[in-house]
Amino acid sequence: MATVNQNLSDYDKNAIPNAKQFRFGIVVSEWNSEITNGLYKGAFDTLLEHGVLPQNIVLWHVPGSYELIYGSKRMQNQMVDAVIAIGCVIQGETKHFDFVCEAVAQGIKDLNVQSDTPVIFCVLTDNNIQQSIDRSGGKHGNKGVEAAVAAIKMATLRKNS
Repeated sequence: MATVNQNLSDYDKNAIPNAKQFRFGIVVSEWNSEITNGLYKGAFDTLLEHGVLPQNIVLWHVPGSYELIYGSKRMQNQMVDAVIAIGCVIQGETKHFDFVCEAVAQGIKDLNVQSDTPVIFCVLTDNNIQQSIDRSGGKHGNKGVEAAVAAIKMATLRKNS
């Protein structure tokens, strides 16, 4: 596991630029909401911690992780500097997990290639619910924090390039 002996919430806060001038979109899957709500809280709180005004964070919900692609595409048109796509797909007994994970990863990659507004991939793809709990505010920290930091860095890159 990539998160063994690592906390997703640990980073050098002094190395992150103030993000007061930015506007962010966050698209959150309603599926596995106990996990995605934790990821959202981590992302939202981190953006605020780095100066983003609450009114400059646009939140949309979509039914599931598959719908994150369309939601993120539409969010790119909302005058935001970066989008954070938050979802959680947990391995089941069928190939559905593989199809959804592959489609969402490719879809978000495509949005990054096709648009000037970066989309941050904050989709947990875990083998079981405990792994998701551990990565959405549990023993491995919160992937939402990591996604917010990435969004700030990418918005800064977009502005400065």
